[in-house]
Formats: sequence, C-alpha cells, structure tokens
Amino acid sequence: MNPFTRQIVDVIKAIPKGRVTSYGRVAALAGNPLGARQVSRILHTMSQKHNLPWHRVINASGKISLPRGKGYELQKALLESEEVFVSSQGHIDLETYLWKP
Repeated sequence: MNPFTRQIVDVIKAIPKGRVTSYGRVAALAGNPLGARQVSRILHTMSQKHNLPWHRVINASGKISLPRGKGYELQKALLESEEVFVSSQGHIDLETYLWKP
C-alpha cells in the first residue's frame, strides 16, 4: 500500500460513530486536497478488506453519493443506526454531524 493510500485508510478509520466527512476532506487530511476520487476508489476497493466505516463518507454537499438501489439504502440505514439523521433526499446536516478532527 502506498503512503497516500495508507493515510486515507487511517483517516477513514478515525471517523467516529455518529459523524460524517466528505471525500475531499478525507483527501485533504491525508495530504492531498485534490485526491477525492482516489478516496472514492479506495472506499470501493478496500472497505471490506480493511473494515472501513465507508458509510461515514459523503459528498461535499452533505449528501449520500450512492444511487438508490446501489448502496444508498444501506448507507442511509448504517448512518441512522449511529443516530445520524438522513433526510428523505439523502441529505445530512453538516452543522450537526461533520467530523472536525
């Protein structure tokens, strides 16, 4: 695993229950503010292997990025199980739930 990938994995693992952050914020905390797409790729390919809390990463607008029928419902359910309120449009209030390390 290259150093940037390791940093991304470490940042994602640090997101506490009941909090969310964006792909871009993960990338910035890992040292590359332009690496949001790599964060998405790592979540897609490594979440299961590294037991990553992938559901805590949302888009910069505060919404679940996954389409309905392709992971949206699972991500919403996982966030709600951690007492994160998700609107019917998939929006999460960043004022309330944004992780600020």
